[in-house]
Amino acid sequence: MGKPRCIVKINLPGGILSAGDLRIIVKAAETVGVKEVQMGMRQQMYLTLPHGKVEMFTAILSESGMFHEIDFDEFPNIVSSYVADELFNHSNWLTEGVYADILDSFDFKPQLKLNIVDSSQTFVPFFTGNINFISSNIPNYWYLYIRFPKVSVNYKWEGLIYTDDIPLLTKTIEDIILNNKPLFYDKTTANGFLLQEKVEATNAFIYQNQTEELQFPDFSLPYYEGFNNYGKKVWLGIYRRDEVFSISFLKDICAICLKTKIGRVYTTPWKSLIVKGIERDDQKYWSYILGKHQINVRHASNELNWQVEDLSTEGLSIKKYLARKFDSTDLKTHGLCFAIKTQPRTGLFGSVVIKKLHNYRKDNAKSTDRFDILYTPNFNANSKNYIAYKKRIVLTELDTHLAELCRLYYEEKGLNDEFNNELIDDSKQEETTALKMVYQCKSCLSIYDEAYGDELNNITVGVSFENLPPDYCCPICENGKVNFVLTNI
Repeated sequence: MGKPRCIVKINLPGGILSAGDLRIIVKAAETVGVKEVQMGMRQQMYLTLPHGKVEMFTAILSESGMFHEIDFDEFPNIVSSYVADELFNHSNWLTEGVYADILDSFDFKPQLKLNIVDSSQTFVPFFTGNINFISSNIPNYWYLYIRFPKVSVNYKWEGLIYTDDIPLLTKTIEDIILNNKPLFYDKTTANGFLLQEKVEATNAFIYQNQTEELQFPDFSLPYYEGFNNYGKKVWLGIYRRDEVFSISFLKDICAICLKTKIGRVYTTPWKSLIVKGIERDDQKYWSYILGKHQINVRHASNELNWQVEDLSTEGLSIKKYLARKFDSTDLKTHGLCFAIKTQPRTGLFGSVVIKKLHNYRKDNAKSTDRFDILYTPNFNANSKNYIAYKKRIVLTELDTHLAELCRLYYEEKGLNDEFNNELIDDSKQEETTALKMVYQCKSCLSIYDEAYGDELNNITVGVSFENLPPDYCCPICENGKVNFVLTNI
């Protein structure tokens, strides 16, 4: 018997979907009777259809030159913050034209996850790729961070990367990693210096010296739904609670784009759609189709700030449960975003992560599932590090502990805001800007900071790393003290 249903993934490089390509997808879906599509967190699109209809559907895509995969994800989509341009950023040189030039210059499909993002925005994550280009303050130069595949090993590239080198450098890095898997793929021992040495032996790339470290903006997820003014025009954000967009709604979007000469629609890592460049006189057309399809664009912000794995029924169910709990208690979550990991090794983005433990369930009842709660230093979702907050929590107790963590966030934020408003002398200024030294696990990058202690291991606040018991283990990966190294944050 043939497989009853297949998943077709359509990559939308940079999160850009032309109105013409959307029209092709809509027509192909109508031809085979597909009623809806889902967006992915890497700005791609998914359609589920009967096995017998796949050939007909994909033939239409192939004829139009639209890349797709069937039940597979060999070529992860290129993620970019193109969607944030003019809306959520403050860049002085990274414009839509620069993004377009970079994306157009790719003559191959990356097999590793690639992110190209503006350092001045917090809408699109910095580090969810394996290869992460992040804009610097120097026009046309980028920071580069490598997150080795399948492990939490990170490396900051020495030197800033020139814009025109991004495609070739990406290809070179990818080839070396994939051709040297015993060194760089699924290896906690992956060595970034060795990778850069091998890359530089193949090509002469243009580098600019790094005069300053990458400065992470204070994280705040912008409200990305509804009609919003910018300049003399309007943009529209559309979020769906179930992550599903009907083909009939997308068909109407195509019609309005054609009527009002809007050439593109944008997909986001939050699985939403954004339409830019709406003339004020044309807003009525968009309002009409929102009403026609009964689409609400006034969701509470604490429902919009979640990341869930693609096509994850379980993750969506947990999200809806927790969002209802937050709503019933009127919990404030502004400034935070949450990620739900139901599968291992999924690159999600969040200042708070709810991580399902595997091989823990004692019977077939979901009530025996357990979850860890992690959060990032300073609650900045763009951090590459995580701190354990609670461990082995049942689902029905998650909301209570998450509420406590939210209160901790606002307490810290309030203290910081109060401190920042004080007049301080030069000696205090020097003290507060100094790098803070902490111990970090080499395997999972968990941090031990004596300012927090380690509640999961019954270590109280103020205990230095040197005074931890000899049998102390990392709360995340359970490696011993010898696996920790002194670093700064």
